[in-house]
Amino acid sequence: MITAFTAVRQRVLALLGALSMYRLVLFSLLALALLAEVLSFAGLVAPRPLEILVSFVVLAVVISLVDAAAQRLLHLPWRIESSLVTALILLFVLAPASDFAPAALGGLALAGALASVSKYLIAWRGRHILNPAAFGAAVVTIAHLGTSSSWWVGTPALFVPVVVLGLLVLWRTEKVRIVLVFLVIAIAVSLLRQYVQLTQGGLPFDAGQALSFAVLQSPYFFLGAFMLSEPLTLPPRRWQQFSVAALVGVLAGWPIFLGGFTLGQERALLIGNLLAFAFAVRGSVRLTLEKREFITPTVQELTFRTRSRLRFLAGQYLELDVPHRRPDARGTRREFSIVSAPADLPTLRIAYKDGDQKHPSSYKRALAAAQPGATLAVTGTWGDFLLPRGDVPVLMVAAGIGVTPFVSQLRQLQATGEKRDVVLVYVASDPAELAFREELAATGARVVVFTREEPKNLPAHWTWAQGARLDAAALEANVADIASRHAFISGPPRLIADLAPALQKARNLTTDAFAGY
Repeated sequence: MITAFTAVRQRVLALLGALSMYRLVLFSLLALALLAEVLSFAGLVAPRPLEILVSFVVLAVVISLVDAAAQRLLHLPWRIESSLVTALILLFVLAPASDFAPAALGGLALAGALASVSKYLIAWRGRHILNPAAFGAAVVTIAHLGTSSSWWVGTPALFVPVVVLGLLVLWRTEKVRIVLVFLVIAIAVSLLRQYVQLTQGGLPFDAGQALSFAVLQSPYFFLGAFMLSEPLTLPPRRWQQFSVAALVGVLAGWPIFLGGFTLGQERALLIGNLLAFAFAVRGSVRLTLEKREFITPTVQELTFRTRSRLRFLAGQYLELDVPHRRPDARGTRREFSIVSAPADLPTLRIAYKDGDQKHPSSYKRALAAAQPGATLAVTGTWGDFLLPRGDVPVLMVAAGIGVTPFVSQLRQLQATGEKRDVVLVYVASDPAELAFREELAATGARVVVFTREEPKNLPAHWTWAQGARLDAAALEANVADIASRHAFISGPPRLIADLAPALQKARNLTTDAFAGY
């Protein structure tokens, strides 16, 4: 069961990797909006077709104009995708402008403007603290400014589309388990709330009807998939993300009455954002590019110096923003595992594959054009691809550039003097593509090399797998004690899927898939 799920999951991730997370969210929301428009003609959703269309136009125009003005003032690149995503989320959260009343249209415009402004004013070190759409909706709802949150997306007709499109987004962002925790808690608390309220009022409690209401007529799935899962407002560690999901689930499932309003739905998310901010002592950090060099025929390493404080753990990744004109469908941000160890700061290194490609992404072209002295921004560090505590034996499986987090981990062990039983299985297309050989050799870790041709001058504690292809059988043959080891694998999703039969036998398994740039 675990093997099949891992294989399927990684193959789907490989397909979704063709789009950036931001574009996938945008396209999913657009598809949902178009479907809602069609269902509106059939009377299956509450708003009328023209109300949906006009409300979206008002939100999109206002948010785009405010974003464009703010980004021009702050000398930031204009990101139309961000504006449209915020507009689409607010479209499903706020009550559409019924009969096109001026007050309702004004309320929508104000909510959009507040959402946009919050990205720049309610921020810390260049990162917004609160979900912009939730903030805009909460303010106009609490202050009764022409409109209010209605969450009309929570209707049976849209349930299946929201689940399917939301699952694609969550699979791409690897937040399925986080949102699942939120959903289980929100639905369970909602059932408890209905039971208490009905029985206190002397009314019978129908469990089936209550469950139907909590699942089919609530906005929980939309809130979780398209708002709670936003990486920019989640803390960096998984246990912290689970804590935020649990808090939002409780507040969304049983809105607490406070004064003249309740702490439910988007307000619950804002409270979760504050908890996430308390966890996430991080933010945008400027980097100065000091050096770039090819360390293999196809891999470049970039060396930066951090201009302010940066925190990360060995094995984590960063998101690097490289603004450029006319970005393609994958946007201006990418994730890179960190090569250097925390002990190396303020020097920070990343590496990426830069081989000959017929159609490189606009991001890769922009990154290749950056010269020493250029200033780029790390928008955050994340990840739980971390070595286990204690003395548990470790198996590291790396494919090509996937070796980068292991270099960081092994360098950190070397810097701290910690001794671990580590085996690194390193697969490369050619011996010349074995990056970081000297650094890895200096750590003393045992390394098994999978290349077609035998590498020359291997260190004494390195062995060649005799030209074998790395598959499940070869992995077990070269690491006989895999059952006693915590396995870590970093490489393309397809490789992870192929190795699943062997990896399921490991004591534990942690994956770090990437789909290219």
